[in-house]
Amino acid sequence: MEGERDLKLRPIGFIVSPYKTMEEAPRQGFLSRQPSRIVIYEAYRKGLDGIKAGMELDVLYWMDRAERERLYSEGKGRGVFLTRSPHRPNPIGVSTVKVLEVGDGEVVVRGLDAIDGTPVLDIKPAIKG
Repeated sequence: MEGERDLKLRPIGFIVSPYKTMEEAPRQGFLSRQPSRIVIYEAYRKGLDGIKAGMELDVLYWMDRAERERLYSEGKGRGVFLTRSPHRPNPIGVSTVKVLEVGDGEVVVRGLDAIDGTPVLDIKPAIKG
């Protein structure tokens, strides 16, 4: 396809979550009251400098167990780009989380709906609009 390119994403870490399956995870991160840990790989840990408890962050992650061929939501009668479904061509998840604590190479957060072992793509400061 015109404009199509190969992209190379590198995970910066992974999520340690109380949710072991997609069925256990809440539909949206803001519905999660359970803490999760974001473990950052050694090569990227310097990027955590300045993060403190109480901050809000946007966590982008790769929903590696989602279906990638689904373009239509049968139950909702609309295209996948008008849903928050994990099943999509590029299963990138995003949750705005509250930092509970920051440790050596990891961040404990609340508000994450990802399942255990999910690769983390990026972390950014949340912007309130």
